[in-house]
Amino acid sequence: MKTTPFTSIHESLGARMSPFAGYNMPIEYTGISDEHICVRRKLGVFDVSHMGEFWALGKQALPFVQHITSNDASTLTDGKVQYSCLMHSNGCVVDDLLVYRFSEEKYLLVVNAANIDKDFAAASQYAAQFGLTVGVDFINASDTYAQLAVQGPLALKAMQKLCAEPLESMEYYTFKVVTFAGIKDVIFSTTGYTGAGGCELYVHPANAVALWNAVMEAGKEFGVQPIGLGARDTLRLEMGYCLYGHELDDATTPLEAGLGWITKLSKKDFVGKEALLAQKAAGVQRKLVGFVLVDRGVARAGYEIYSEGMEKIGAVTSGTMSPLTKKSVGMGYVQAALAATGKKIFVKVRDKYLAAEIVKPPFIP
Repeated sequence: MKTTPFTSIHESLGARMSPFAGYNMPIEYTGISDEHICVRRKLGVFDVSHMGEFWALGKQALPFVQHITSNDASTLTDGKVQYSCLMHSNGCVVDDLLVYRFSEEKYLLVVNAANIDKDFAAASQYAAQFGLTVGVDFINASDTYAQLAVQGPLALKAMQKLCAEPLESMEYYTFKVVTFAGIKDVIFSTTGYTGAGGCELYVHPANAVALWNAVMEAGKEFGVQPIGLGARDTLRLEMGYCLYGHELDDATTPLEAGLGWITKLSKKDFVGKEALLAQKAAGVQRKLVGFVLVDRGVARAGYEIYSEGMEKIGAVTSGTMSPLTKKSVGMGYVQAALAATGKKIFVKVRDKYLAAEIVKPPFIP
């Protein structure tokens, strides 16, 4: 099993460790609910070094990125980040990812940990078509980065203590390359997947421990805590954000997942465009919805969803008890004709059918 440069720190802090995407990762420290609330109200630090990083370089970098992803990367300017999908030719999602523009000829793609090899192979098959040589112009640099996500409303205020460049005023989905905590060439971005605000810090693994220590010290006065992947999941679910392997997979299109806003069918050409145009013309057969349980219980991935007439209409993809609202929330795919907000559905939990209402995420105020 792989480790990150922070693994020994997690273990020394007593984190509950578990395999995730081939890595030994911290699931929780003081408890998922406690860590979740800390991020919503203060700030928390996540080890996300298991994520993947690919570089696309050269004069054809943009046309290449445009071809393999669903969003319109041509709208990016230097220092901007874009949420997008890496596409299959049949219109389904290889992975969701972030696209960073460093310059007209330099782009960074950040992908999910479990999909690094699959994503790189899927994208590489188009590299030669655009004159990119795999390993030269299209590079899997995942092993050369450690990454911390510092999330929460006080995150940027705390991190500003470690950098002379202005950070607190940075817009959402932007980035800078800065000297941070005395470490040169740190990629400092403001994306995040918690809905709580904050930043991500990319450094060479050799600087990882120094970065951790500096971040934790800077955050001490604000109540910083280390946060595990358990709370990372509940935080993203409260916002209604998709997670690959749950809401997204190789058999799901972005139109079904409610990601039409990052699927620019007006682009000249990209992988899967024709299939998506056909699906849009015919109408999707299923849609991703959010729901709140009315009856007492917790929906879990894989539980069946039923209509008021007790017809099976779909399945849960993610579910939890919201640590913030104390309500049982979830997401799942249902027949498109029955996906309207406000509609009553039932989730089968063992031998019971629990009433729920379809709502539009996020699930928090």
